[in-house]
Amino acid sequence: MATDVAEIDQQSREGFIRGLGLLDSTMIVAGSMIGSGIFIVSADIGRQVGSPGWLLVVWIITGLLTVGAALSYGELAAMMPRAGGMYVYLKEAYSPFWGFLYGWTHFLVIGTATIAAVAVAFGRFTGILIPQISENSYLIAPIRIGTSSYAFSLSTAQLVGILMIVLLTWMNTRGLKLGKIVQNVFTFAKTGSLILLIVLGIAVGLIWHSDIAAANFGDLWTVRGNVEDVGHGLTAIAAFGLFVGICVAQTNSLFSADAWHNVTFTAGEVKDPKRNLPLSLLLGTGGVITLYLLANVAYLVTLRFEDMQKVAADRVGSASLDVVFPGIGATLMAAAIMISTFGCNNGLILSGPRAYYAMAKDGLFFKSVGKLNKFHVPAWAIVVQGILAVFYVLPRTVKADGSFGLLYNDLLTYVISAALIFYILAIAAVFVLRVKQPDAERPYKAVGYPIIPALYVIGACVILVVLFVYQTTATWPGLLIVLTGVPVYFIWRKVETPQ
Repeated sequence: MATDVAEIDQQSREGFIRGLGLLDSTMIVAGSMIGSGIFIVSADIGRQVGSPGWLLVVWIITGLLTVGAALSYGELAAMMPRAGGMYVYLKEAYSPFWGFLYGWTHFLVIGTATIAAVAVAFGRFTGILIPQISENSYLIAPIRIGTSSYAFSLSTAQLVGILMIVLLTWMNTRGLKLGKIVQNVFTFAKTGSLILLIVLGIAVGLIWHSDIAAANFGDLWTVRGNVEDVGHGLTAIAAFGLFVGICVAQTNSLFSADAWHNVTFTAGEVKDPKRNLPLSLLLGTGGVITLYLLANVAYLVTLRFEDMQKVAADRVGSASLDVVFPGIGATLMAAAIMISTFGCNNGLILSGPRAYYAMAKDGLFFKSVGKLNKFHVPAWAIVVQGILAVFYVLPRTVKADGSFGLLYNDLLTYVISAALIFYILAIAAVFVLRVKQPDAERPYKAVGYPIIPALYVIGACVILVVLFVYQTTATWPGLLIVLTGVPVYFIWRKVETPQ
């Protein structure tokens, strides 16, 4: 008890307010995970694995990996309940260098580019309700940078995305209470929307479209439809190609389930963190993964698998809801995704800056980022994150046919494998710290240790190797992004001192 009091006192001296209860923490976990991915990526996964059964297997593997990681990660969170999350755990288990590489990569791409992606998704789906908002309705037409394959533009959809980031950034500088209220309201709303989609989709599908359910579930494993190359000419038609396809498909499903650990960035603001952090990780990841799996069941009882693979713009959720509510399904789904992405971005914007705060306190980031404002939040960290996220909304890539893509999409594709490296290191840190700090207090010990954390590390390593071998153009650049942090680390070590 004395330890708990001392820990709370220390946090008070630093200025943090422990204002997040178990419900709030769980809402950050769930709200940061659920964005727009679950409503879209199943179409691409379907093309990669080629059958309904293997589509479900991909999501089951994602669920096992995510929940297994959360069960193990909770030990680290309960051991070190202070601001910074994975940055702190990697620093303690390995060295400040490894903690910095993660924090730098999170700032440079993982956190900020994800915020940009979610913001533009919000703008894109707003355009379904308000046609004047579009990625092709330009306030500033694309301006190409010389002869390069990059350009800058400002469309109405991009503008909406920027305004969303600015609004949420400002709101989260006003204190934890406002941020958590927004998080709780929007997470409840989008979770309710997802549950409604699942219940209505399964009910309508089984009652009025039983032929579709029979076609998909009566033949779960036969590869059919539009099957794509997953690398080196391999497809799911062959057994080894199917294995590669399942591993490659994890980039979609794991990305949709990502950010599950973001609540640990805010550990310095969680009440009774030694209990609530592990519990919120389990409740949040377990609940979301269950909904994700059931959502895919709803898709498979409302849409023929071959139709899922080729649905327009991969909007599987919209197509499924259109079966339930013919003619207005796309509109209803657009509203649901707007709620979902708004809540998702609030969770990302709220949590990520606490990692940069911890880095700055160690002299590894701008000094101002390591300070709290009068509302007891790291306002400068939130603002710096917002500035880079807004920047990522503007650049465009120029495709071979002259059309324009979005730069952050490429960055996120590159960095998925890099993020997986850090997850592997973080779960392996459970083993490392059991050796390095055997007498440290562990209020919660990883369930299933050593089997569950070992299985996660092995499974994630297999996926990582497959990605580096068969998706080289999408993985090696991510490693280079991580390595940009090496010289930056040594520069900061020279010019800054810990606070």
